[in-house]
Amino acid sequence: MTSQSKCTYILASILALLFLFVAKSVIAKEIEDDREFDYIKGSPKGPEKWGELKLEWAACKHGKMQSPIDLSNARVKFISQPEIRNYKPSNATLKNSGHDISVSWNGDAGSIFINGTEYHLQELHWHTPSEHTINGIRYDMELHMVHKSSDLNVQNRTAVIGVLYKIGRLDEFLAKLNESISSLIDKKGEERDLGIIDPNDIQAESQSYYRYMGSLTTPPCDEGVIWSVNTKVKNVSRNQINLLKEAVLDYAKENARPLQPRNNRDIDLYLSRYPTGY
Repeated sequence: MTSQSKCTYILASILALLFLFVAKSVIAKEIEDDREFDYIKGSPKGPEKWGELKLEWAACKHGKMQSPIDLSNARVKFISQPEIRNYKPSNATLKNSGHDISVSWNGDAGSIFINGTEYHLQELHWHTPSEHTINGIRYDMELHMVHKSSDLNVQNRTAVIGVLYKIGRLDEFLAKLNESISSLIDKKGEERDLGIIDPNDIQAESQSYYRYMGSLTTPPCDEGVIWSVNTKVKNVSRNQINLLKEAVLDYAKENARPLQPRNNRDIDLYLSRYPTGY
């Protein structure tokens, strides 16, 4: 190969790499621009604007029972009979929505009972950092387990269990999903079949929890959600949090909605009379 041929080859290679870089940037920008909402302060689609983006999202701006909130000054109530959390293994799917990573169960993954009403586990997802705070303290991650009631006569048909995490040992449940999450990095809308996933492996049980009435923390911010946020703070490794952030798109690296006004809502702290060393 002559010197001129080598130069031509090198130039062609550089131009090809430049083309791929530009093409990838354009595609990434199109994906970013396609977002319905984001978490960037001051953005036209940021949390302050959610309630103005769509008519059906008006609760995000005008609702009086919005979530998340700071959990403090709670009234203490003792648990006479702990609520039943009856989960079971079922087929599940991992999905990258762009703004979070979620696990959805395709079959019956069990349920919880609140005040005699059964709420079936539908899906879970993660927020980094935590959305709720406790006495002003914000934690490194928050897991939401979303449950729905099939009873059309029930007024509040959604119940969410919140689990808070701080940097420490790795979380064993999340560790099982590491490979699947890695395969979804920057792949908005894609899914991975997880096979059988047991919700009990999350170990979300707690002898005490905060309870209040709130809303979804993403648009449409529907109210009437029964929140139960565990006081027990679990551990998660920094690498696990970094992977969740890497997997979602840039506008959701920190996908926690800002705190909302409490508006004189009651917050109850449920405690076992006989704690078992959780």
